[in-house]
Amino acid sequence: MLTVIDGLDGSGKSTQFERLLAAHSGLYGISFPEYDKPSAALVKMYLNGEFSENASDVNAYAASTFYAADRYASYKLYWEQKYLSGEDILASRYVSSNIIHQMPKLPENEWDDFIGWIDDYEFGKLGLPRPDKVLLLDIPVEVSHKRLMMRYAGDGGHMDIHENNTGYMELCRRAALYAAEKCGWAVISCVDGNRELTESEIFAKLDSEIKGC
Repeated sequence: MLTVIDGLDGSGKSTQFERLLAAHSGLYGISFPEYDKPSAALVKMYLNGEFSENASDVNAYAASTFYAADRYASYKLYWEQKYLSGEDILASRYVSSNIIHQMPKLPENEWDDFIGWIDDYEFGKLGLPRPDKVLLLDIPVEVSHKRLMMRYAGDGGHMDIHENNTGYMELCRRAALYAAEKCGWAVISCVDGNRELTESEIFAKLDSEIKGC
C-alpha cells in the first residue's frame, strides 16, 4: 500500500504524518520535497524566488519537473525495493502536490489536460508507483495563513513564494478540491463550521482512513 497525505501549506501534513508513523510501526515514511538532498536543488531555487518572486510566472510544466525529479531520485535510491517487497508506505506529499500547486497557474479549461499530463509523466514515463489512497487535508486559506504566520513567529519574510501569496493559495485550494473529485481523493476537512478541529480529531479521521485501506 502507498498512502499519501497532501494539502495546502499549513494544513498540518507534517504533524499528522509523524503521528501516523508513530501509531503504525509497519509504515515506512517518505516526505517531499527532500530539501536536504541534491535532487531538490531546483525545487529550492524555485521556492526561494530565484526564477521569479511570483510563482505564477514559472511555467507549471517546468516547475512540475523539478518536483518530479526529486520524487524519482527518492524512489530509486531509498524506497523502491521496500515498496516492491510489499512494505506499506506513507508519503507526506507526492505527485498530487504538482496538481495542487502547479495546476492553478493554468486556465481552468486546461486543468483536465494537466491532470492527464501529470498522470502520464510521473506514473507512466517516470514509473513512479500510483498511490492506493490520497488523503487531502482541506482547510480554508485564512486558517492556513494564520498557521503559517505562527510557524514563522509572525515574520512573513520567511515564507516561500507559495506561502506568501494568499490569492495563489485560494487557487490552489480550488484546484485541490477539483482534483479530489476528479481523481477520487478522500477529502479530510480540518474545520467544523468556524471551529478548527484539534490535531487529535484530524488524526482520528486519517487513522480511520488508513485502517480502512
